[in-house]
Amino acid sequence: MSHMAAIGRRAAGQGWVGAISVAILGSLVACAVAPPAPSTLPKPVEAEASAATPVPASPQSQRPRQEPSPHPHAQWLPASFADLPGWDQDSALALWPALRQSCARLPAVSSPAWAPVCARALAKPPADDAAARAFLQRELQVWRVQSLDGEPRGLATGYFEPQVAASRLPRPGFTVPLHRPPADLGQRKPYWTREQQDSLPAARAALRGQEIAYVASPLDALVLQIQGSGRLLVGEPDGSQRLLRLAFAGHNDQPYRSVGEWLIEQGELKAGGANWPAIRDWAARARPERVKAMLWSNPRVIYFREEPLPDESIGPRGAQGVPLTAGRSVAVDPLALPYGTPLWIDTTEPLSASPLRRLVLAQDTGKAITGAVRIDYFWGAGEQAEAQAGRMKQALRVWALWPR
Repeated sequence: MSHMAAIGRRAAGQGWVGAISVAILGSLVACAVAPPAPSTLPKPVEAEASAATPVPASPQSQRPRQEPSPHPHAQWLPASFADLPGWDQDSALALWPALRQSCARLPAVSSPAWAPVCARALAKPPADDAAARAFLQRELQVWRVQSLDGEPRGLATGYFEPQVAASRLPRPGFTVPLHRPPADLGQRKPYWTREQQDSLPAARAALRGQEIAYVASPLDALVLQIQGSGRLLVGEPDGSQRLLRLAFAGHNDQPYRSVGEWLIEQGELKAGGANWPAIRDWAARARPERVKAMLWSNPRVIYFREEPLPDESIGPRGAQGVPLTAGRSVAVDPLALPYGTPLWIDTTEPLSASPLRRLVLAQDTGKAITGAVRIDYFWGAGEQAEAQAGRMKQALRVWALWPR
């Protein structure tokens, strides 16, 4: 999630987010953890595909199939709307805000075939779900996406935009600083590690005066850095509060390491259980020196810039260069699924195991979001988004929708 668009601008320093992807070992920061082999994934939700809404013949639907440009990390196989499980149950109209964003960035959409489709989509927005669904069926062709070795199953993880309470000045309860890029960042490569920035006088001096705000916990700072962007509810010196966005502005050029992996190696958490809620629970019980050791196990540090947030509904910018839309934007491998491509995903929600079958748009990327059937699903901002993203590690199938 360029992202976390220094790649989405995420902590691994590669996507929003990407995203992340939150996946600490499969759940926290998907952008930093490679997915398991397809053979280890649970079987995807099976369901009979509903019949697609009939669409009258038209010049667009009569056009011959247009082969998409080659995608070196995926195979695209011809399919139909009747193959999409739950196609008639999703709100197709809900895709339009994200589609408008993508169409505004046509240079980032990989094929000139999108220009006339976007022009028609923007000239007369559909009035309801049925009209939106009919437009997509008339204009686009379905392709089933699978890996180069023919595997149609993959992995869906989730990421989100954290919202953290903060103070402009250090005070009791708010002592952990978030920094702008230090002035000498480009002169030392790699820059000071996380441990060095916490402990060496020279490193601390280089950061002095670069503080944007202070948060309550090192874990609050860590999750902002892992996601690569976030929101701060800032207490100003005059006693007022203001919501602002922190955007990715650089990193210390050190390698990223998952703190979840470190906790498993240390025997503190079990494999498969190192999600973000579990890590927070562990840190609340652990001795301060153990928490510090966990933090220092990840040498990478992210620096931020402050941006206004006039509209709370607007998400951070993804790798495509457009704001992400909660529930409709995903991070992908752009060598498998080009930015701006509408996708139909078949997966499940992490908390309820309910089917999650819907239209989304490829608008971000992440370091560990590689391969054909692999997405990082953007849940939005806030506690519920964090709860979903922090636990998401679901089986997945994907279809791409491409101009006819």
